[in-house]
Amino acid sequence: MSKHVVVTGGGTGVGADIARQFTKAGYQVTIMGRTETTLKAQNLPYQICDVTDAQSVTDAFAAARKDFGPIGVVIANAGAATSKPFSKMVAADLTKMFDVNVTGVFNVWQAALADMKAAETGRLIAIASTAGLKGYPYVAGYCAAKHGVIGLTRALSLELAMTGITVNAICPGFIETPMLERSIANIVEKTGASAQDAAKSLKKGNPQRRFIQTDEVASTALWLCSEGARSVNGHALSLSGGEI
Repeated sequence: MSKHVVVTGGGTGVGADIARQFTKAGYQVTIMGRTETTLKAQNLPYQICDVTDAQSVTDAFAAARKDFGPIGVVIANAGAATSKPFSKMVAADLTKMFDVNVTGVFNVWQAALADMKAAETGRLIAIASTAGLKGYPYVAGYCAAKHGVIGLTRALSLELAMTGITVNAICPGFIETPMLERSIANIVEKTGASAQDAAKSLKKGNPQRRFIQTDEVASTALWLCSEGARSVNGHALSLSGGEI
């Protein structure tokens, strides 16, 4: 399997940690994202890319391939979440969640599939969420989109089962990242609760009463790329302290 790895949303949070761990493990990593300043800060090869734009993805993958050869692993990490009561949602809110969280995964997996088929091996990994396995209030669009990622993962894993390519999703609970900080700030703004109480309310869903750390997600992705995980296919791996 080619050790050229593409990580989308690689400039911050989970994506940045995944890129660092894979680099330390000897992989050639290309990170992708929309914001050049955050990509540059990682001191890794990068391509500017909007995962919702198929042409942008095609161009970024072509450039990465030119620099470092065929792509053997794609970790579709780019995503977004918005919070709004269902009664106040409009169709555009749902479309926005699907564009980045589902179509984004579709686009980047499509862009690397030919390389993996030619090599008869590869890894397609989506960073999904426990929101793809259960429901949460006030994030109906996000939950619907992440359920879509799980469906895409399971269907594609069966299509590719005989090719040497595995397809899996990692489903963390609340991860301690800038996205979580924004969620806590939103709770504080809407409810008047303290940041500490808001964080505590989010931790309650995790039986271990803690937030998931970025290194846990990165280590799981690294394991999925190992020989020991070659039969792990079509799974939605929950990292949630036993929540689900």
